Amino acid sequence: MALLTIQNVTKHYGSKLNLTKALDGVSFHIDEGEFVAIMGASGSGKTTLLNCISTIDRVTSGRILLDGVDITKLQGKKLDEFRSKKLGFIFQDFNLLDTLTAYENIALALSIQDIDPQKIESAVEGVAKRLGIGDILRKYPYQLSGGQKQRVASARAIITNPKIVLADEPTGALDSHSSQLLMDRLAFLNRQLKTTILMVTHDSLTASYATRVIFLKDGKVLGQVTKGETERKEFLGKIMRVVMRLGGEERDAR
Repeated sequence: MALLTIQNVTKHYGSKLNLTKALDGVSFHIDEGEFVAIMGASGSGKTTLLNCISTIDRVTSGRILLDGVDITKLQGKKLDEFRSKKLGFIFQDFNLLDTLTAYENIALALSIQDIDPQKIESAVEGVAKRLGIGDILRKYPYQLSGGQKQRVASARAIITNPKIVLADEPTGALDSHSSQLLMDRLAFLNRQLKTTILMVTHDSLTASYATRVIFLKDGKVLGQVTKGETERKEFLGKIMRVVMRLGGEERDAR
């Protein structure tokens, strides 16, 4: 069953005399429990698409349906409520609050919802265990490595049990070892908890942790590859062959 449906979405910037089509008739859907990566070079429209899905930006035309709701029509308090309950976010630069501990950063979203402190503690400890950060919950962001910060950010993203987690270049600020640890954990959350994840990345290796990869170029969907029953190494090869055919997006985006 489709959890997220993108229907003929366009996003234009500028005036008629100087019009930029960031998205040009994009359509696809994501089923509940999928882990989908969006790949493309700088200027392909992948970040614009993620911004529209996350309600940070507005589409020019088309519809975005999430859990049966057309989010392009939501405004004001209804939009804020929908965003807080249905969406989880993982940013490239972590976006942790420096004055709060890892525990407090993760718990913040639940605290705002006025949930019982004991239930919050149980929820935080549970998600921290799944992400392998149970031993750093009392530390502040400045005491953590980049990989630890991103796993704290991931815990914060899933603590409210959102319908979908949106990840914007989650490994972009990490070294290769930290990237692998993070992606292993995200893949685990997808497999074991059926967390639905939509991730934007320019990196083929990062994309290979997904179950499906959609390729954008010049604001249009040019194709996709699905992992199926293949091993990740073989799936990585499929992704890289498509990247090469599309003109080396991975190389150009670096």
